[in-house]
Amino acid sequence: MKKKLLSLALAAVMTVSLAACGGGSGSGSSGSGSGTLVTIFNSKSEIQDQFEELANTYSDTHEGVDIEVYYSNDTVSAHMATKYASNDPYVISMVDAKDVYSLGAEHALDLSDQDWVSHTEYAISVDDKVIGFPFCIEARGVMYNKDAIKNITGKDFDPASCATLDGFKAVLEELKAGGMEAPVGIMKEDWSLAAHYFQEIYEEQDDPEAFVQSLYAGTADLANNAVFNAKMDTFDTLMAYNYAAKSPVAAERETSEQKLAEGEIAFMFGGNWDWSLIKDYNEEANLGMMPVPQNTDSDANTKLVGGGSKYFFIDSSDNISEEQVAAAKDFLNWLVSDPDGNAFLTEKCAVVPAYDNIDASALDPLSISVKEYADKGAMIDNYNYDPDDHYSVVGASMQKYLAGEIDRAGFAAEVEKYWSSTTPVEH
Repeated sequence: MKKKLLSLALAAVMTVSLAACGGGSGSGSSGSGSGTLVTIFNSKSEIQDQFEELANTYSDTHEGVDIEVYYSNDTVSAHMATKYASNDPYVISMVDAKDVYSLGAEHALDLSDQDWVSHTEYAISVDDKVIGFPFCIEARGVMYNKDAIKNITGKDFDPASCATLDGFKAVLEELKAGGMEAPVGIMKEDWSLAAHYFQEIYEEQDDPEAFVQSLYAGTADLANNAVFNAKMDTFDTLMAYNYAAKSPVAAERETSEQKLAEGEIAFMFGGNWDWSLIKDYNEEANLGMMPVPQNTDSDANTKLVGGGSKYFFIDSSDNISEEQVAAAKDFLNWLVSDPDGNAFLTEKCAVVPAYDNIDASALDPLSISVKEYADKGAMIDNYNYDPDDHYSVVGASMQKYLAGEIDRAGFAAEVEKYWSSTTPVEH
């Protein structure tokens, strides 16, 4: 997804060398210096540590391969453009879906003949060629602490009981009456507000592509759009019950995650990736995830929004050797077909696998919720073609709304102004 952990003080390019043992020819390495070098670009910062651990596991069964993993907090498009300009592409790049579409035709290798393709419905194809390897499934919704709710209400929480905003308000009032004065947390980060919450306003339209094109054309009437108003009605409710309502844009993400983990609050909008922080405060937190409650005539309040999140592609550059390509293909197939590769995804990275042959029973509670919705087809597809500055610009406007600096009409006008002054993303 488009997350950016603002609390991490990462350098513009952070290199973590992952050494693998073995002999053979190669073009440089991070360990013994004798293996085939596979460079990997990782744009998912919260699993950088896990990638470090991956080296030891991978080297046990793959002699002669050295892996180097790089992270950048620049936008993916800017960072990749720099690499291509210097004729120094990564062998494997982990990017967002929109980046696969924009870069794939020119830079991605055709992987249609690979074994893993038959095990997923989330691969990305361009010009009838499979080029995008789905690293995981991620989804967004309202996270809830089951135990915190039951401790006050005395009964097991049923998310179906508050699919509507009216039902959700009733639960919030019950919690408040029972002593939980402010049952909600709101992450103030621009990526959470714009790339995740507001993003669903596009994705829940009858025709997301047509709606976004109307925003580009300047013909959309956002302030009178039914989906916009339903989602903003819910956001207003979250604001009203927010524990940090007096200073909402000062609330730290880690504090909010801790409050949810420990049951001080009961609800917070987020995604299954949030477990990576929540578990640090309470590994036993009994959590779940449900669709965003809203009063709507559609079935959007019964589905999570998500799908394939990050994607790998292997670069087709002439600067990459046949040995490097072969090693890269082996690595991707290892993730899908080998128990150690599976464990890296589900246990180390705690991501929902996009492959039907991978056991996901050891996932965390949030990811289990996501898989349940995915398995029953209750997922609304991501819209993958926002401009790179969408979450920062629209996110800043939504932060103003969260802080009470603009009203709903003013917020809608700022969003419309942004879209009408930007350039459509090719796809």
